[in-house]
Amino acid sequence: MDQVCPSSPCPVPTNQRPLEEYRQLRASWFFTWPSVAPAGLIRPLAICWLISFPLCLLIASGSWPLRHNIPRLLVAAAVSAVLPAVFLLLRQWLGWNYVHRRLRSERVEYEESGWYDGQVWEKPLAWRQQDLLVALHEVRPVLARLELVLAVATGLILLGTGLCQAL
Repeated sequence: MDQVCPSSPCPVPTNQRPLEEYRQLRASWFFTWPSVAPAGLIRPLAICWLISFPLCLLIASGSWPLRHNIPRLLVAAAVSAVLPAVFLLLRQWLGWNYVHRRLRSERVEYEESGWYDGQVWEKPLAWRQQDLLVALHEVRPVLARLELVLAVATGLILLGTGLCQAL
């Protein structure tokens, strides 16, 4: 990243630079799910749901009214099994949103040696342009995909809850 603007020395430690944070996020096994094809996001969420469903079914079967109404028991377990996937999506959205805000910012907040000595450094124009391009063309589509899947998951939860009440 120093090659972009060699005339301006950068006091920000390398691992705290927004573009480097983006690269680290993209290299992480957890945060790459939404950045690849849609199947890359759906498959882990489906696995999470399949793992959560038996546990949620076991917990829901402890309810006396649900134990005697099998369709309602299955719907309640299926709806509650969506929640761990929603928490994973929410964590991914928070991570990508943080990097998006750092890339779009004109200043970089950083710490030289610890949490107690925060500094602010103004990005040179070349860095701002590069970071803005990455934010708009790389990070924003990932955030849009995550927001869409979160909306679908929320809709499934609401639909399942309504169905559970109707049964």
